[in-house]
Amino acid sequence: MKFNTKTIHAGVHPDPATGAIMTPIYQTSTYAQSAPGEHKGFEYSRTHNPTRTQLQDNLAALEGAKHGLCFSSGMAAIDAVVKLLAPGDEVVSTNDLYGGSYRIFTKIFEHYGIKFHFVDMGNLDEVKKCINAKTKLIWAETPTNPLLRIVDIEAISAIAKEAGALLCVDNTFASPYLQNPMKWGADIVMHSVTKYLNGHSDVVMGALVFDSDDLLERLSFIQNSCGGTPGPQDCFLVLRGIKTLHLRMQRHCENGKAVAHYLANHPKVSKVYWPGFESHPNHDVATRQMNDFGGMMSFTLHGDSIEEAHAVISKTKLFTLAESLGGVESLSGHPASMTHASIPKEEREKAGLKDSLIRLSVGIEDVDDLIEDLAQAIG
Repeated sequence: MKFNTKTIHAGVHPDPATGAIMTPIYQTSTYAQSAPGEHKGFEYSRTHNPTRTQLQDNLAALEGAKHGLCFSSGMAAIDAVVKLLAPGDEVVSTNDLYGGSYRIFTKIFEHYGIKFHFVDMGNLDEVKKCINAKTKLIWAETPTNPLLRIVDIEAISAIAKEAGALLCVDNTFASPYLQNPMKWGADIVMHSVTKYLNGHSDVVMGALVFDSDDLLERLSFIQNSCGGTPGPQDCFLVLRGIKTLHLRMQRHCENGKAVAHYLANHPKVSKVYWPGFESHPNHDVATRQMNDFGGMMSFTLHGDSIEEAHAVISKTKLFTLAESLGGVESLSGHPASMTHASIPKEEREKAGLKDSLIRLSVGIEDVDDLIEDLAQAIG
């Protein structure tokens, strides 16, 4: 089954009770048992829910995995992965990553004796320097948030396997339409389902997909025990959103390419971060492991000032200034004061994230209208 067909059919089936084509919203907390411990596979909706089960199966199929688990947010999914570790374990992660990931790593899990190393994952020697007998997890984002760097998943996977560590890849910026990290050796793929998978900015959810039966047992235990699970209404909305994932991503990519080239040729723009450019330092890796280059990008202006960046994003009319990304509507953001504010300024700048950086999530509107909006905002 090809990807476009999987978005509509994989993991889902007509309701056995009524024949309903769309997965019903099983809005129930509990289920009747014929005798103590004897039930039809469902006993309590924190543990299992039929709507969530079909979504988990669908997500696993999209990534070419055996298993999928959904969580109440992307952060809850990240939390579950790190809870696989124990005090004294070490994690290697990229130095350009979502601020929420950095925050939970450093402000929550470091207090429990887990050590984190943040390195430029484009430099494999830097990654190898941090590997030791205590390394149990490598956490990668690709493309990274917000500088759109590309991590060579296959190369990082080889390092992880040699170290006996798990490799988890945050695939949120790409979505399964553009990239399947397990194909390149990832053990776990994480998604903020809130973004491209749902695609309509009306759900907060996270997901993990993987092949290992052992990981299924361990992560399911964490999911059930800690309780960070999504409700059936949200699962229904994501299942509905995924049915148009392939169509939306095609337009995100088309519009993203046009907007990126427009910005690159604008006299007031100094730099555009987008992996589709041949000048991008990791363009060859992106070309190999991705199917297209997506609708996410960042840019800076020649003035290189935070005031100039604020002025531009305050003037846009179609690009809404807001957190998040991946919806049908175009969004703009200022990472230094929004999505990455939890990372100390010196750490942001060390990783190359300037206070003047503007991030765009290019939506599926008419691209001429989007370019016109940027033109009037930039001036």
